[in-house]
Amino acid sequence: MGSKVGAPEKLIVNGKRLDGRKLNEMRKMDIKIGVIPNADGSSMVTLGGTKVICSVYGPKEVLPRRNLDTEQAFLNCVYGMASFSTPERVRPGPNRRSTEIGKVIADALAPAIFMEKYAGSEITIIMEVINANAGTRTAAINAASVALADAGIEMRDLVCSIASGKADGQLMLDLFEAEDNFGEADMPLAVLPRTKEITLLQMDGMLSTAEIKKLTDMSMKACEELYKLQKKALQEKYETEKDASE
Repeated sequence: MGSKVGAPEKLIVNGKRLDGRKLNEMRKMDIKIGVIPNADGSSMVTLGGTKVICSVYGPKEVLPRRNLDTEQAFLNCVYGMASFSTPERVRPGPNRRSTEIGKVIADALAPAIFMEKYAGSEITIIMEVINANAGTRTAAINAASVALADAGIEMRDLVCSIASGKADGQLMLDLFEAEDNFGEADMPLAVLPRTKEITLLQMDGMLSTAEIKKLTDMSMKACEELYKLQKKALQEKYETEKDASE
């Protein structure tokens, strides 16, 4: 969590958060499929003030060859932030944080993909944060999940992701920027909805075992709604393509 310099006096006023939401309320999410015509699959996910564009390429030849795996696909996840995505200009190009987040996202997505079916090939996922207001890695995972499906990559399930946390001593769902910067804890989670297999669980800050359980339950319930949004967006893309071909 961030510094307390410039923190608002309260993050919760009269039982409501500063953006007007209830403690267990997620920000509005919008999902668009097929936003990059030249990609094999693509999407744009908006979560409150956070916006991520994702493109998928592959399966294709593995380059460089040292990444070749004859037993499963090489999942190359590239996560980055546009220079204009935050009030303070972000330096272009990869850095240690973006590289680490890319690896975390790859680990979160891999259990959903039939990796062995693409042995010896590479699947590249490029995620660009074009506006950042907390929850960028979870928004990127949601965007990558539907972009993979749009690319026709064979998957066991979609991956749904959301963060929960603690601010002003209260547990809450889907932190926005002020809560992320000045709260006590943040806990991103990703899950395969059908089997409830958790593929990502991180924590920044201090939480008790009981609080972790409550936040996990809160996030899992939210992911059920996210799953519906993901499937609806993919279905709408399919129906649009079907109508265009008739």
